[in-house]
Amino acid sequence: MLTRNSCEEGRENLDLLREYVYKYGVREYCTRCLNCERWGKNVILMIVDASFTSLGLNYFNAVVPKVMEFREAFVYSKKITSLEELANYDIEELRKVWKNARSWHVAKGIAKYLAKVKDERKLNDRQAFIYWGRNSSLENWKLDPIGRIKGIGINTYQYLRMMAGVDTVMPDKIVRKVLENILGKLPEDDIEFIKCIERIAKKANLRAIDICWMTWFVNSDVLKRYSHILGEI
Repeated sequence: MLTRNSCEEGRENLDLLREYVYKYGVREYCTRCLNCERWGKNVILMIVDASFTSLGLNYFNAVVPKVMEFREAFVYSKKITSLEELANYDIEELRKVWKNARSWHVAKGIAKYLAKVKDERKLNDRQAFIYWGRNSSLENWKLDPIGRIKGIGINTYQYLRMMAGVDTVMPDKIVRKVLENILGKLPEDDIEFIKCIERIAKKANLRAIDICWMTWFVNSDVLKRYSHILGEI
């Protein structure tokens, strides 16, 4: 069993970690995520995805179908085509797709801040999201304009950073469980856990995001049940 200082001591089972990453073939999806290309490069859908995911429901069974329903009802129909429109849209209309009001307050809060960045920097939606990601901070995440939005915890914050192009990891319970089974004891503190996995990734010649996504694939039958939509999301 590894100690809390295992990252520094370099005793991780790196070969097994690499084996799992390549076995589950996550690098393609992670590269698209780091390029801010999920959901057809549509930042509105990425924000909605993150706001739904923040509730901790099953991603493929609960979140993905509802993001697709939102896309059909509001994006394909051109009702919402920009960050500004999402930020200002009637929440009761949005709740016809996803009832949880907190999720929509999160989504609208993110969109409102990114729309401000977009306007100030003369960027488009995607460029504003990437700009935020590049200038976001792990250590000071609670002080970040997006981190301060009620309903956003460290996991949602990290998820957004990954979709905005930051190579990092989420400290959620699935990630922790799978990685402790492979590596042994890891830091309990979220920030230290993230830093630890980022260092391990470098030692293993992997990306932190590869390790994060691998844990989600290991923990479910994603490749068997959802291979038909993985390329889309």
